[in-house]
Amino acid sequence: MRTKFLEVLIQSPLFNRITADALEAVINCLQPKICSYAKNSYITIEGEGFTGLGILLTGKATAIKENAAGNRIVMTLLAPGDMFGEMFVFSTNGIWPFSVITQDECQVMFLPAIKIVGTCSNVCANHKQIITNLLTIMSEKAIMLNRQVEYLALKGMREKISTYLLEQHKLAASQTFTTMLNRNDLADFLNVSRTALSREMGRMRDEGLIEYYRSAIKIKNLDALKKIIR
Repeated sequence: MRTKFLEVLIQSPLFNRITADALEAVINCLQPKICSYAKNSYITIEGEGFTGLGILLTGKATAIKENAAGNRIVMTLLAPGDMFGEMFVFSTNGIWPFSVITQDECQVMFLPAIKIVGTCSNVCANHKQIITNLLTIMSEKAIMLNRQVEYLALKGMREKISTYLLEQHKLAASQTFTTMLNRNDLADFLNVSRTALSREMGRMRDEGLIEYYRSAIKIKNLDALKKIIR
């Protein structure tokens, strides 16, 4: 295992409480497969066979859902060290329920589900720790998915935008922050059209609620945003 990959993997919550010295042995025990992908290509395709828990080693990618009309909903953005497919390691369904598309050139490590949930031949404490970590991750992901359902329940465009901006403000602990989502991805995440999103954000800017430039945003009237979502 190349050292630069170990440096990425040690940051992954899947390997929490596993020392750097033990990590290489753990990875070799799991027998992963490393794949490379070009920019704007599919890493996984919804409906195809599940290939194991994925960990992004290099590049950036987006996990999406597509409906019958071809419209996309952004589920999450992926950076090096981030995982995808962890919710389905214990599933008997055996297919990918979403697609992952690269934003630039990527390398991905796939860990076979059977190697994660199966009994380790070495009966090592590290394998037990991985399963514990995975269950914790799945619980946290379930909470996050519930939050996305709450976004879908919001009816007003301005209400959705204000809720998202206030959550980002809270995470950054600042009224000025940079979002990970570009305008297209934000529109998909909020389940609105790109044109309508740009129009409404322009109105909010003109009203003195926010300022923005690309992915950089400044909340100018925090109280007003809070009143919108009440």
